[in-house]
Amino acid sequence: MLDKIRNILKLLKSVDFEQLNKISKKVDLGAVLNAVSKMDEKQLQMAMKMLTGGSNKKKELPPINADFYGMENKLSTEDQALLLKIRTFLETEIKPLVNNYWLHDEFPFEIIPKLASLNVCGYTFEGYGCAGGKSLMDGIIAAEFGRIDPSIATFLGVQSGLAMGSIYTCGSEEQKNEWLPQMQQFKKIGAFGLTEPEVGSGAAGGLTTTCRHTADGWVLNGQKKWIGNATFSDITIIWARDLGDGEVKGFIVKKENPGFNVEKIKGKMALRIVQNGLITLTNCIVPESDRLPHANSFKDTAKVLQMTRAGVAWMAVGCARGAYENALEYTLKRKQFGKPIAAFQLIQNHLVEMLSNLTAMQTLVFRLSELQDEDKLRDEHASLAKVFCTLRTRDIVSRAREVMGGNGILLEYNVARFLADAEAIYSYEGTKEINSLIVGRSITGFSAFV
Repeated sequence: MLDKIRNILKLLKSVDFEQLNKISKKVDLGAVLNAVSKMDEKQLQMAMKMLTGGSNKKKELPPINADFYGMENKLSTEDQALLLKIRTFLETEIKPLVNNYWLHDEFPFEIIPKLASLNVCGYTFEGYGCAGGKSLMDGIIAAEFGRIDPSIATFLGVQSGLAMGSIYTCGSEEQKNEWLPQMQQFKKIGAFGLTEPEVGSGAAGGLTTTCRHTADGWVLNGQKKWIGNATFSDITIIWARDLGDGEVKGFIVKKENPGFNVEKIKGKMALRIVQNGLITLTNCIVPESDRLPHANSFKDTAKVLQMTRAGVAWMAVGCARGAYENALEYTLKRKQFGKPIAAFQLIQNHLVEMLSNLTAMQTLVFRLSELQDEDKLRDEHASLAKVFCTLRTRDIVSRAREVMGGNGILLEYNVARFLADAEAIYSYEGTKEINSLIVGRSITGFSAFV
C-alpha cells in the first residue's frame, strides 16, 4: 500500500500548499488515497495515465509518406537508387533557393551545371548521350522535380521534352547529332514556340505565324507567346503555317537569327521562376538546313505534345505531393488548444481527402507510363491523365493552404508556390476543356470540336 501511495504522491509533490488547499476543498484526499490503496497494479497504471495525460515519453509520430500505396517499391533497384539521388539533390541544392527566385521572378542559372550532373535530360531518348530509359522513370523524375518546385520542373520539361523531343521526333540525323548531345548536358538551352497571343487551343488549324519558302531559305513572320526558357534559350522550335501548302512546319530558330526578338513576360502570378517570352518574328530568315524535315503537318506536332502531356500529368502529381507533404508536416507541428492541429477531426478529414486524390493520381500516371513503355499510349490516354491530375491538384493545393490557415499564403511555409503554380499547370499543354473533348471523341465516336 505504501508503494502505491508513494506513486500517487509523486503527482502531488510539485503542487504547492496553496494548490493543495484548493484541491482539498473539491476532493476528499483521504477517500482518494483509500481508493488508491485498493487498486491492483493495472488499475493503478490506468489511473496514473489518466492523471498525467499519458506517458511522459514524447509520442512517436508516423513518418510522412506520400507514396501511400508504395508505388515506388515497384521500381527496379537501379531506378530506386536514381530516385534517391535526385530527391537528395533537389532537397539540398534546389529547395533552399526556390522561394527567393520565385519571389523575384528570376531564374537560378547557377543550377544548370548541377542539373547536367544528374544525367536525366532527354531520359527516354536512345543515343546522343541520352539514357534510353523507360517512360515510367521519366515520369517519376518529372514528379520529383514538381514536388520541390513546378517552375524548375517546367524548365526541365521544356528542355528535355518539348525542345529535345521535337528534334528527336521530327529532326534529321544531322540535326540530332548537332543539338541533342549539347542539350542533354544543358550546354545549349532550348525552347518550344507553338502558342500565340491569339491562338492557344486552336493551334491545330489556326496558327497565324507563317513561313514562306524562298531561294534564301524560309521567311517566318508572326508572334509566339508564353514560351518558356525563350529569354535565354540558344534555340527555339518554331511552328508556323506554310503559305504554300497550308500545313504546319517546324524550324530550329537560333537566337542570333535576324528578325528574331524576345520580350520577357512580366507580372505572372504562377511559375515565376520560368522565364516566359513573347517572341516576335519579323522576316526572320531560317536556312533549309534548320527546317525539321519530318515536321510537315500538325499531326507531327501532336506526336511531341502527346509525349509531353503525359509528363505534365506527372508534374501535377509532384506539385500536389509537395503541397500535401508540407501541409501534413505543418499540422503535426502547429498547436492550437493545447495539441497539434493534426489531432483534430476536421483537419484529418482534409488530409485524408488530399491523400486520396494524390494516391488516385499516382496510380493513374503509373499505368499511363506503363502504356507508354508498351507503345500503347494514345492521345486520349494522355489527355485523361492531364485532365484528372491537374483538376485534383487544384483541390489538393487548396486544402493544403486551408489547413495552414493564414500561414498558407506565406512563401516560407512552402505551400503558396504550389497553390499558385497549380493554376498554370492546369492550363498549359491543353486546357481541361480541350483535353476533355479529346477523351469525349474517343469514347463516343463524335467530335465535339468546333
